[in-house]
Amino acid sequence: MFDCLIIGGGVSGVSCALVLGSANEKPFVNDKKIGIIAHQKTSMLQDALFNNAYGIPPGTLGSHLLHQTLTDLNNIYPHINQILNERVLSIINHKDYFLVTTTENIYESKCVVVAVNSSNPFTISGCLEPYVIPHGKSLPQKNRIQLANRDHLVFENMYVAGTLAGHRSQLAIAAGSGAAVATDILTLWNNGIETHAHDSIRKK
Repeated sequence: MFDCLIIGGGVSGVSCALVLGSANEKPFVNDKKIGIIAHQKTSMLQDALFNNAYGIPPGTLGSHLLHQTLTDLNNIYPHINQILNERVLSIINHKDYFLVTTTENIYESKCVVVAVNSSNPFTISGCLEPYVIPHGKSLPQKNRIQLANRDHLVFENMYVAGTLAGHRSQLAIAAGSGAAVATDILTLWNNGIETHAHDSIRKK
């Protein structure tokens, strides 16, 4: 049973995992089991070139970022379980947890973050289908979709991040969306008391 399972190995999904990973020393986090189903084949980063993203050297390829960020996540926060080479087929909402079925396995999680892209059709069947709506910030001819949500929350313990949350496809926006979801989950785990995670060169 995962406490949080992130679906998607692109910008918003990995950003969410990085923030959750960095909070591991907090007493309300260090016993949590966190995983990311890091499927990347359909990521919009596959063909991307970045010259205008904060903190990223101009000329960086999206395909390089996809590989490097998962490597960094594994090296810095190895307690985050990376599930590779699996694609999610369905999410079923049970009373106290979600059943996530992939091409290879079935996982249980108390909380799920869906961070796949906004391409139509939405290929994950199950409890999210009623929440699929046209993308509110994309041109109609692009036929993009999103999940109906309120500040990334679709319904209790089900979050959406990145372009599927209705954001535009800028790397900085997607990264911020994933990080925002992570801080909401940290706050949830901290009994509703606002919290976030920062690393610092200052002594603790």
